Amino acid sequence: MVEVNTPDAMNPGATAAKIIYILYLVGIFVALTGLIGVILAYVNQSGAPRWLQSHYRFQIRTFWIGLLYLLIGALLTGIGVGWLIILGWLIWLVVRCAQGLRYLDRWEAHPNPATWFFT
Repeated sequence: MVEVNTPDAMNPGATAAKIIYILYLVGIFVALTGLIGVILAYVNQSGAPRWLQSHYRFQIRTFWIGLLYLLIGALLTGIGVGWLIILGWLIWLVVRCAQGLRYLDRWEAHPNPATWFFT
């Protein structure tokens, strides 16, 4: 059976996925929104079509991997290199969210939701 991807008006899951990407980007300034985003991704993942499940998996991994990068960066700020790691996390997060939004806007599954990098 072929799965057809439909526009936002007919697919509320796509809207939720878009909101999660935006919450992650807002999380750069307000950390709590990132936590809200990952909770929403976990909640919406199971009932979503396969192509959207790939986005939710990518979003969940983005949260946890990003948290790891931030913790490492925070631990290493005392020797200066931590600030570079945090800057790298910031760029990494923006690129991942932008790429995820691009695939979502084209109604495509994320091609590699298990990656640690960008795509």
